Amino acid sequence: MDAVFVDSNVFLRYLTADDEEQSAQAKNLFQKAIEGKVNLITGPPVLFEISWTLKVRYRRNAAEILDILEALVSASWLSMADKNIAEHAIIIARKSGQDFADAYIHESALKMGAQSIATFNRKHFARMDAHLMDL
Repeated sequence: MDAVFVDSNVFLRYLTADDEEQSAQAKNLFQKAIEGKVNLITGPPVLFEISWTLKVRYRRNAAEILDILEALVSASWLSMADKNIAEHAIIIARKSGQDFADAYIHESALKMGAQSIATFNRKHFARMDAHLMDL
């Protein structure tokens, strides 16, 4: 079975249905994956793009965006690179009220064994109880 990496625009066409033809094509692709006819894969950069686009262009609220990301990460028909980090980042983003991207950075740091995070974005990371390096 073919493995196909899915870019953010395919997910966005399906989620927003703002282009009828592309939305139908995306829906068809996802149905093929559900039926086991194709193996779909994606990764965190795609989730970052989806999150940013839904927030900025489509004015979706944080809770709705996190619900969408959670549905994608947990979809049985979609393989996700760094799935465990993405799952934990969604939980942290919900609890802290911070963006998914910052929560993902925090979770990546923990997963990689970092004792602290070097950032100028201290306020957001402090809300996630991150250990911050004094710069």
